[in-house]
Amino acid sequence: LIFISFCRIRAQELNAQVIVNSDLVNQTNQQIFKTLERSLNEFLNTQVWTNQDLLQQEKITCSFVFNLTNYSNDQFEATLQVQSQRPVFDSNYDTPVLNFLDRDIVFSYQEFQPLFFNQLSFESNLVSLLSFYAYVIIGLDADTFIENGGSVYYEQALQVVNLAQVTSRKGWKPSDGTRNRFWIIDNLRANTFREYRESLYIYHRSGLDLMTENTLDAKRFIMNSLLPLEKLYIRRPNALPLQLFFDAKSEEVVNIFQY
Repeated sequence: LIFISFCRIRAQELNAQVIVNSDLVNQTNQQIFKTLERSLNEFLNTQVWTNQDLLQQEKITCSFVFNLTNYSNDQFEATLQVQSQRPVFDSNYDTPVLNFLDRDIVFSYQEFQPLFFNQLSFESNLVSLLSFYAYVIIGLDADTFIENGGSVYYEQALQVVNLAQVTSRKGWKPSDGTRNRFWIIDNLRANTFREYRESLYIYHRSGLDLMTENTLDAKRFIMNSLLPLEKLYIRRPNALPLQLFFDAKSEEVVNIFQY
């Protein structure tokens, strides 16, 4: 019992895989990229992001793929593909929850530079990037299990965005585009786009999680979960939450209703 309790206390929230792809960078010495990859994996998987007590198998599976486009004098430019998934009850299937491509990735990193997260201050653009997406992933995961369960984590993601306003790096301000970190967290918190979170909850808890118990009823709930998104589409056809939902779910929805 002591061992189990210790495992609960020590377990972090994310089971993250970070990949740093340097194929597009003309750099003879690849060691810096390998060191960066190890450092990012360690940071995401050892940081305690919430006050939850989780078992090892309860960690959220996610991935961060940095496709580097330029590297010079400790300055990195890249795109970042962030994905997360969560298990479906009574099955060995993991369903995608988030699949987002961030094109505005620029950060500084020196080999073996330690990465520290501080909730009250801006440490670096790299730390803020990882921390922001960690909280978004945790929030979305919570929304699939409990109605509006991710709210507290979205507030923490908002705090990261607010602190990052001091940097000139792109992606943190409303003027930086229509599909960036600022708008992700703004839309997730806004009552205007409440249908997205409502659909996430119904789709997973009343739909997918009942699939092995009663497939027909589960499919009905999944179909019903899409109705709020239709309302959102009529009101805001280009809404970012609609893109977030179908970037993650479109292929899965097709497969569910294919048979």
